[in-house]
Amino acid sequence: MPIGFKNGTGGSLQLAVDAVVSAAHPHSFLGVSSHCLSAIVTTNGNDSCHVILRGGSTGPNYAKEHVDKCSDLLKKHHQPDNIMIDCSHGNSSKNHRNQPLVAANVGAQVASGDDRIVGLMIESNLVEGAQKLTPGVPLEYGKSITDACISWDDTVILYIYIS
Repeated sequence: MPIGFKNGTGGSLQLAVDAVVSAAHPHSFLGVSSHCLSAIVTTNGNDSCHVILRGGSTGPNYAKEHVDKCSDLLKKHHQPDNIMIDCSHGNSSKNHRNQPLVAANVGAQVASGDDRIVGLMIESNLVEGAQKLTPGVPLEYGKSITDACISWDDTVILYIYIS
């Protein structure tokens, strides 16, 4: 099962790479068996993991040079250089309206032949923006109560553009 690990909020790629390396190896831990008994559970490891570049306090990290750096780190640890780009968070400078710009850059990298990029993430909802969850105040249907999102209409345009 593909699993992604985001870089740290400080921008460190090493945290995510270490997570990919760890997840690739077998692990044993105390758990519960299928018969509801305490048991030592063993996993085989997961070789279908990827790093998610989300940007950080040091700024965005979706450009080719960032993908190159992440790829080099993964290869150094003998891991597949599968990389996903988060178009929101630090990569959009926490401005949801910047997500299409990030996606356009990522799309251009893929169009130029970069097959290390396996996907992108966007923050999208029916209605643009975000709203506060305030007791007694009705919520607007289709609008995020967490991170600000691009609208569904903008999402459709973005998908058409990058495809």
